[in-house]
Amino acid sequence: MVGQSVAAGGSDRWRALALLAVVLILSMSTWFSASAVVPQLRETWNLSPLAASGMTIAVQIGFVCGAIVSSLTNLSDVVAPRHVILGGSIGAASVNALLGAAGGAAWGLPLRLATGFFLAGVYPPACKLLSTWFQGRRGLALGVLVGALVLGNGTPHLVNGLGGLDWQVVIFVTSISTLMGGLLAEFAVREGPCPFAPGSWDPRQAGRLFTNRAFRLTTLGYVGHMWELYAVYAWFSAFFSDALVARGVPVGTVVAYGTFAIFVTGAAGCWLGGVLADRWGRCETASLMMALSGGCAVLIGLLFGSSPWLVLALGLVWGFTVVADSAQFSTMVTESADQSHVGTALTLQLASGFTISVATIWLIPILQQRFGWEWAFAFLAPGPLLGGLAMLRLRSLPEAVSIGGGRAARQG
Repeated sequence: MVGQSVAAGGSDRWRALALLAVVLILSMSTWFSASAVVPQLRETWNLSPLAASGMTIAVQIGFVCGAIVSSLTNLSDVVAPRHVILGGSIGAASVNALLGAAGGAAWGLPLRLATGFFLAGVYPPACKLLSTWFQGRRGLALGVLVGALVLGNGTPHLVNGLGGLDWQVVIFVTSISTLMGGLLAEFAVREGPCPFAPGSWDPRQAGRLFTNRAFRLTTLGYVGHMWELYAVYAWFSAFFSDALVARGVPVGTVVAYGTFAIFVTGAAGCWLGGVLADRWGRCETASLMMALSGGCAVLIGLLFGSSPWLVLALGLVWGFTVVADSAQFSTMVTESADQSHVGTALTLQLASGFTISVATIWLIPILQQRFGWEWAFAFLAPGPLLGGLAMLRLRSLPEAVSIGGGRAARQG
């Protein structure tokens, strides 16, 4: 019966995927709005280096706080995901718009934290909503969705490369964009033919999730992945800029466009990671990508001072592999968690990963000052190593039968 429903909605599910990809690009744009205009805010608000980096870290912390509240209240399981997306988008758009009148970091930082808080109501429910359209090829579908988010991540670097936009215009446009994304989710995307079991409010459910061995290992894998990911996104441009200076190459717009290319290859990696995960296995794909990205983390610093184009070439490989596994952790949660509380499980997993990302975003510049760029990124390698081991462990367990149609269990 479910198979017939899926077949009947074959073309509709690709439409839902396209719409939700647009929703994420639009709605999550407020996450990156301040990053795009930090150079201007440094002058306008006289920001210290610590306050400037805090404009990014505050969003991460706010997202974690919002995700924890959502998990404890089971928000995405007791309220329709499209309603949650709309509410989160309205909240994020509103507090982001206020940033235009903030006047300094004293108000700017709390507003950025509030933006992250509301965006916790956008990303996790979008993953759940899309999963109701896909049983087969879910890895690919969520890979495309995360790829859209990755492109959104890179947009500030493209904006910086183009230049010439007033920072308040950027803030206003991203606020409108986020509101449009929420409205699109509410009125254009319905639930698919494979809905999850209805959930109920149960504040103890978040704790019970960790009694599920598959959820524990998948979340451990995601934490290892996130130990690396956002530190790369936050600091690659600074690394590449210093690499150009070390070789006497003018920086100009090369850094902005080169860094944006990292995100473009990442979006392609999300797509290919989804294809591999559906055909080969989710645990296998995730462990392979983490092994490759961890290797890049060690090697790229050793290229510092060599040809900038060689550095960028390895950076493109790193950008591809560092995020190619990202969507598969969410996919595994939708397949292995209690089906009446998938929204809670997704949100809690994301909260765990984004919590650890705060630490490495803060840590990299400290390591760079102590050890130089030659070794700073190497300290990210233990994350994907631990995550890859967690995936190989999960592959060997009976719980793997619930993941990817049991492909890992059959191969094991």
